[in-house]
This record gives sequence, structure tokens and C-alpha cells, in this order.
Amino acid sequence: MLQIQRLSLEEARLALAGARDHALEIQMPMCIAMVDESGTLIAFERMDGGKVHSVQVATDKAFTAASARKGTHEYNAACVPGNLVFGIHTALGGRISVVGGGLPITIDGVTVGGIGVSSGSPQQDMACAEAGVRRLLESLGH
Repeated sequence: MLQIQRLSLEEARLALAGARDHALEIQMPMCIAMVDESGTLIAFERMDGGKVHSVQVATDKAFTAASARKGTHEYNAACVPGNLVFGIHTALGGRISVVGGGLPITIDGVTVGGIGVSSGSPQQDMACAEAGVRRLLESLGH
């Protein structure tokens, strides 16, 4: 029997708040998605001014990060013609994201969820995602 470690709604809200606070600091309204270890959505916020297409993009970034257990920017670096992973962005109906802004949430070596942020540049999205993960880890004493 498997025992699944999963990001709770309360923990997801902490990470989401960390990402939102950073988005407010840089004055870039974002869409922020939080998923569990399977990539299933558990919390979402579209800040006032967040781009409508970023709703799906943020969700796909979080899904990719959690299910692949790696940041979407890692896929971006590898997903170039000639590399064996090229084309991964077309998998699962295009749901695999190779745009920076999706990070797995790993606690004690176990991926328990993911965060995806979209509406700014990939660098802004990544910074907000990193702020969200940092807020959660600090609240857990990591």
C-alpha cells in the first residue's frame, strides 16, 4: 500500500501568499496555481489584472513541475532541437510547460506539490514562484 505525502490546502495558501506578495512588490499582477503531488489543482488566484490566458498557463506550469518533479525552466533549457527531450512540450495535449515559472515543492526529498505563476516575464514568474516556495519552506522550518 502506498502512503502519499501531499501539499495541504493550508500549505498551498501559504505558498500562494508568498508568490502574491512578491508580485505586489514588483507590481506585476499574476495568476498563481497550486497543485498537489499528482498535478491536481488545489488553490488558485488570479490577481486583479492577471492575464486571462495565464490562468491555463500557470496551471500547466504547476502541473508540469509537480508531475515531472522539476522546474519548468529545466525543461526549457533541454527542450531544443537535437536533444532527446525536444518535443516534450507537445505531450499531454500541450500541457507540459517549458516556460519558466513552475517549481516543484519538495519536503524532505519528497515532491508534495507544485506552484505555477504566469502573467509577467519568465524571470518575473520564476521569482514569484521562488518566493512562494520560500515562504512555505520557512513556515515549515526548512
